[in-house]
Amino acid sequence: MTAETQPRGRKPRRLTASRIGIYAFLVLAAAFFLLPFYVMIVTSFKTMPEIQQGNIFGLPTDFTVKPWSTAWAHACTGVNCEGIRVGVLNSFEIMIPAATLSILLGAINGYALSFWRPRGGNLIFAVLLLGAFIPYQVYLYPLVRMLSKVSLYNTLPGIIVVHVIFGLPVMTLLFRNYYVAVPIDLFKAARIDGGGFWTIFFQLMIPMSGPILVVAAILQVTGIWNDFLFGLIFAGRDHLPMTVELNNVVNTTTGTKAYNVNMAATILTALVPLIVYFVSGRWFVRGIAAGAVKG
Repeated sequence: MTAETQPRGRKPRRLTASRIGIYAFLVLAAAFFLLPFYVMIVTSFKTMPEIQQGNIFGLPTDFTVKPWSTAWAHACTGVNCEGIRVGVLNSFEIMIPAATLSILLGAINGYALSFWRPRGGNLIFAVLLLGAFIPYQVYLYPLVRMLSKVSLYNTLPGIIVVHVIFGLPVMTLLFRNYYVAVPIDLFKAARIDGGGFWTIFFQLMIPMSGPILVVAAILQVTGIWNDFLFGLIFAGRDHLPMTVELNNVVNTTTGTKAYNVNMAATILTALVPLIVYFVSGRWFVRGIAAGAVKG
């Protein structure tokens, strides 16, 4: 077939007023979110004398990375001047086990409620669903009292347990809705072949759960990493997460406020969620489309 006889694709659509409006809206929306980030980036590489001149949108004329090293290793969080690196390590110590446990338990709950249908399963699901929409502040005082009774208040295991508890309703909802969309014939075939509860879960359900596992991981990793309230109340002074340490850096009132250091510390705090979204963003969309919000 020659080039002259090959079928041609559809001609590109002409620009219409509605299409121009959509593009204009998208450009304005992108600028609305990217402009503050741009200001943070350029400010973090400026010296304080240049910042005090007031040109917040200008590129740094005296480029320096000292604010970044100061934010990481020397910024003061109260009387402690070891930077936010301690908070980074604390956040990882909290996030990794809490996200792993909440996702695993949520997957087991969703699998059980979808296929095994235990007695009272609908009631359990309703209670979990209700728990996902009750404000966290309602539980704070009872949780403080309960964790104090079992010597978990202001400890690393205590803050992990809190994140697992509050992550379970949403994780159960995600996995239950995902597994409901799986053909029941697959489960019945596995049962006929002699598969039990755990065999079917680990050998059949988990290998099929790639998209929803990515969705769950993004939600839990970013949610736990960005948490401030639970970390402030339940983690204790020795396990404060990065968000609390950032607040202490920014709100330190001794001396001149170092805006370049504060901006660098803020960007360092946001790096993990940004990396997660950039790396796994398309998988998040696929997981949602594969059944994360199907009921």
